[in-house]
Amino acid sequence: MKKYIALLLALSMLLALAACGTKSATTSADTSAAADASASADASKTGVEDGVLTIAMECAYTPYNWTQTDDSNGAVPIKNSTAGEYANGYDVMMAKKLCEANGWKLEVERLDWDSLIPAVQTGEIDAVIAGQSMTAERAKEVDFAGPYLYATIVCLTKSDSKFASATGISQLSGGTCTSQLGTVWYDTCLPQIKGAKVQSASENAPAMLMAVESGTVDFVCTDMPTAQAAVQAYPDLKILDFSANTNDNFKASDEDVNIGIGLRKGNTVLKDALNKVLGTMTADDFNKLMAEAIKVQPKTEG
Repeated sequence: MKKYIALLLALSMLLALAACGTKSATTSADTSAAADASASADASKTGVEDGVLTIAMECAYTPYNWTQTDDSNGAVPIKNSTAGEYANGYDVMMAKKLCEANGWKLEVERLDWDSLIPAVQTGEIDAVIAGQSMTAERAKEVDFAGPYLYATIVCLTKSDSKFASATGISQLSGGTCTSQLGTVWYDTCLPQIKGAKVQSASENAPAMLMAVESGTVDFVCTDMPTAQAAVQAYPDLKILDFSANTNDNFKASDEDVNIGIGLRKGNTVLKDALNKVLGTMTADDFNKLMAEAIKVQPKTEG
């Protein structure tokens, strides 16, 4: 009898352990499935589920973007600006079109150039719309929607400079020059000018323009929209466009002149939504919008 009872107790314990094992396995599988579902849901997030597209720019890169003190010409409030400042420019105008087409509200953050990509990578912002070229190097860090502009590369010099009559980059040899830090203009284009005395990069676009305006350098390298805006602010500057001289011009690939919108890697939903709108626009549409931005740009940086 005792042996029989002992056998029953042993069987009961085995059944209990089996039940626990089944429960544990089921729980583990459920947890794994939940984690996979969560990861999948996170991968599909656009960042604008709240209906607000948060973008970042320098707000100091005329005509792409700038700071102003009021909401004239459709300017948008700068998030967390203690002075109640507003952002405007080509990037803001384009962002408003993208938001209007998708039924989103627009929010603009002001960040330094080097902080733009890290901000979209960490999810602080949804997109970088700041006049950035769609380079292969940047494409390693972010995905790009666009282009939303095609920008020819040019130089700027003083009208009375000895380089003002240059018709090719070879005629800029011996001159001192600079451009903006972290741009293809500084990293790729200026080194193509043999004999040029390349100075330290300027921290931002206003500093770059002041370098040539003040005579600190003989010329700077930039893109056509920036140059067009600059000659309005500084009438004594001259644009050197070598695009007609294919044998003596900057060698630039599409990635150097195509301006795109930086997005978090894998954010295909947002990328597709933006490209759907941009795909309906032509180069002429981009240029007309840029002309509007240049027309209303402030005389000096805000």
